[in-house]
Amino acid sequence: MASSEANDGGDRAQAVELIVCDGSTASATSHGDGDAVSQEITPLLAPSEKPKINIFTVSYPRRKSRENLGRLTDVETSPTTQCLSWLWSGSRHSGLLCMAVSSIIYFLMEIVNKSFTAQSVPLFETTFARSALILVLSFFWLKRSRQPLFEPKNARKFLLFRAILGFLSMIGFIYCIQRLSLSQATALSFTTPVMASIMARFILHEKLKTGEIGGLACSYFGVLFIFQQGLLTQGLDKGKKGPLYIQGSPRMYTFLAGLMSATLGGVTYCLIRAGAKETEQPLITVFSFALLTTPAAGICAFLFEDLVLPGLYTLFLMILLGLLAFTAELLLARSLQLEKTGKVSNIQFIEVALLQLWGMGSRELAPSFGRIFGCFLILISASCTLYTGPDKEMT
Repeated sequence: MASSEANDGGDRAQAVELIVCDGSTASATSHGDGDAVSQEITPLLAPSEKPKINIFTVSYPRRKSRENLGRLTDVETSPTTQCLSWLWSGSRHSGLLCMAVSSIIYFLMEIVNKSFTAQSVPLFETTFARSALILVLSFFWLKRSRQPLFEPKNARKFLLFRAILGFLSMIGFIYCIQRLSLSQATALSFTTPVMASIMARFILHEKLKTGEIGGLACSYFGVLFIFQQGLLTQGLDKGKKGPLYIQGSPRMYTFLAGLMSATLGGVTYCLIRAGAKETEQPLITVFSFALLTTPAAGICAFLFEDLVLPGLYTLFLMILLGLLAFTAELLLARSLQLEKTGKVSNIQFIEVALLQLWGMGSRELAPSFGRIFGCFLILISASCTLYTGPDKEMT
């Protein structure tokens, strides 16, 4: 369309001329510009197509990657893993709880030994098999977690003396078991927590508070109440009324061996704590002990005992007890790493109380005032230790 203007004389008039162009001509003349305009005004969607919106096409705001990662971790972590992580290091009571679980596992090992009858295997051979299993498990665990076996160098002396003294303590306890009654051997073996608390005062310079001393005394008096009848009546040789012989062996020497075993065991606890704190990995102390005990127990079994080939059922029980012993030793080392020796040692006495309660509940042991009162003393003392928790300066 075009327009033009014309002037006639003085009058001013306006004329509009309308020109209609042919479509072909217009398209021919404006071919270049038409294509560009048509491309610009072409709709993104065809008129017949309607946008489809569903829950998968709606965009949601993205949150921070850390929040998503944390939520994903919480979803994937099982309750069992969370519970074990909390027990290992998630609470200020983790050291005491690790020792409590370790004592419960030792209690379960005693129940398995009593409840399932199997082939009789010599003591050193059983020790060799259990130590070998602990050695293999700890070795592969350390390798999988890429932990050095004998590092740092300043911890090697603690690991070496822990292994040597631990083995000597075990030999002394085996000697007492073979020559004393079960009550007397148990009473001697549970002087180890008391000795550990005393030795920690000199080796680790740990201060024993009045409450800790009272708790240890209360627990050990509970042990004496439980085994008072056995301590007074068992173990005397029939041909001799004097107090110097037990089953043909001098009583004084046997008790001295038991006390020496308990003292070495107490020193071992201090070395476990020192080694675990230096290496920051309590499993290394378990590995070092098994590394020495396995060949030593094998040599003793070969020299002093007649080797017995265990059957499948006996082998299964030996493997089960080995797994339980590995878990108990690991938790014991972890508890000593986290908490004072005087506090965690008192928790060990619950093993005796649980065994007595199980025996009275299953009617294997006759209820008596001494047993019930002794269990009561031990449980009260351990409960007070758990309730008070660790010291404020301890983490």
